[in-house]
Amino acid sequence: MTTVIDVDELPAKVGEHLGYSDWQTISQEQVNRFAEATGDHQWIHVDPERAKAGPFGGPIAHGYLTLSLIPALLGQVFGVQGITMGVNYGANKVRFPAPVPVGSALRMGLTLAAVEEVQGGVQVTLDAVLEVQDAPKPSCVAQVVYRFYR
Repeated sequence: MTTVIDVDELPAKVGEHLGYSDWQTISQEQVNRFAEATGDHQWIHVDPERAKAGPFGGPIAHGYLTLSLIPALLGQVFGVQGITMGVNYGANKVRFPAPVPVGSALRMGLTLAAVEEVQGGVQVTLDAVLEVQDAPKPSCVAQVVYRFYR
């Protein structure tokens, strides 16, 4: 379920957990397409047979593929009304504590960490945690920054 907040009400929501995205299965085809787009063809991602004997027991998603899912999953968790547009402004911190095995289910949780006024709108900092179902540690922890313009 998407939490929709009016842009002027964002400051009052700082510190709140906004919810979770749906679970998304990470496929080998998705990993292969990411490898083609980025040129990162490391065998732990794109060679399932070799990866079976590797350190993770099978192929894993690229860390940056996991990170790149944040904008797509964001809309399932969080929306802002009363704006003319929103832009991805960057990331303050990104870590990949655990792998995302191909075939696993992944979801994202979001917490509203900060809101600052900027010219024409607000800058919103979100703590995003991407987790594999039943895994003991998150796969990606990122503080991402968006700007929403009125």
